[in-house]
Amino acid sequence: MRIMSLIATAGLALLAACDVSHPVAVVGPGNTIFRGSANATFLEGGWFQATNGNTSCQGHYRPASQSKTITFPVTCSNGLTGVGTATYETPRAGGGDILMSDGKRWKFIFGRAALAV
Repeated sequence: MRIMSLIATAGLALLAACDVSHPVAVVGPGNTIFRGSANATFLEGGWFQATNGNTSCQGHYRPASQSKTITFPVTCSNGLTGVGTATYETPRAGGGDILMSDGKRWKFIFGRAALAV
């Protein structure tokens, strides 16, 4: 029984330390494309960053709950802020929208589909 407990603890420690990186694309006003990446840790959530060469945006998020939908604050280097909502289609892909402080809605895509934008 003690060995099973040790194995389970080691397994959880490995999962907690497991970092995953995904490509990200954000489509802003005038179809401006921001490209970047999202990094996630199983138990800690993660962050994303994307740039169009002039402006960069970033956000931090908590681990996905059972609902598969997350919300996250977004801050950009040009002073804009926003709140994003994304849904996981698979554990490694999904997307949603970011409602920016100027009232505009941006598209947020992560996973392989971001590479096609």
